[in-house]
Amino acid sequence: MNETVDVKNVVREKYGAAAERVAQGRGNACCGGSAASPEQWDPITSNLYDQAQAADVPAAAMLASLGCGNPTALAELKAGETVLDLGSGGGIDVLLSAKRVGPTGTAYGLDMTDPMLALAQENKRKSGLTNVHFLKGEIEHIPLPSDSVDVIISNCVINLSADKDRVLREAFRVLKPGGRFAVSDVVVRGEMPEAIRRNMDLWIGCVAGALRDADYLAKLRSAGFEDAAIEVTRVYSAEDAKEFLAGQPEHLQQLAREVDGRFVSGFVRARKPLSAATTAEAAASAASPAATGCGCGPRCC
Repeated sequence: MNETVDVKNVVREKYGAAAERVAQGRGNACCGGSAASPEQWDPITSNLYDQAQAADVPAAAMLASLGCGNPTALAELKAGETVLDLGSGGGIDVLLSAKRVGPTGTAYGLDMTDPMLALAQENKRKSGLTNVHFLKGEIEHIPLPSDSVDVIISNCVINLSADKDRVLREAFRVLKPGGRFAVSDVVVRGEMPEAIRRNMDLWIGCVAGALRDADYLAKLRSAGFEDAAIEVTRVYSAEDAKEFLAGQPEHLQQLAREVDGRFVSGFVRARKPLSAATTAEAAASAASPAATGCGCGPRCC
């Protein structure tokens, strides 16, 4: 089985199990971890939402939060905008976004895991919001038209994809010209120990699949984005790493000192240029006679 399919299947299984735990009234640790109760502290997922935001969404949406940041607090959403959350899970960021954009705006959530989508739909019902839509699909293949979204948010999900270039190209495609990419993600500063990079359990735990900060910015630029930047929102210490690696084999636990300060949560910003054409439009333009400078002479048509 290739790496992309393998990662996707493990993510789907872990997130499905996480949704079922929440449905049973139990909490979660980062990105599909196994915290037995909502009170169990996790260095990545803890203290991301203030009390006012927590009061604004159903309790099950808060319990299902597996993120590493709070993109809705940083994305500067405006009334009437269309927002898409990649990997929306239990729906907390979609519901908060829907409140920010108001009844004239729309908030979409995209997730590939049936139990999470069922949980999100129930949270939508409890919220009473009507400008929310949850879609089933993969973040590498977004089921929305080109140039249809004002803002893309995501919360600790892009690092889980084995094909991040495809994710970023799709994000670029669905954004309107001038649209904003505003996601929270785990990012690596410096080199990552290979033992962590290879470990699938840690991949699902938001760590092994994380990009180096410079690589993240380079991939955004390669996808067509401009003004790409990363704002560090939380730095994870060796003590945090010990907490996170507590359930892992001894040789991985010993890596805690090596990763001190290397893993951070960051708010990743970029913008689709106002003059940008979609991939489909660019391809059609390149294939047209006008684009080649040909009229309808015998060598062109």
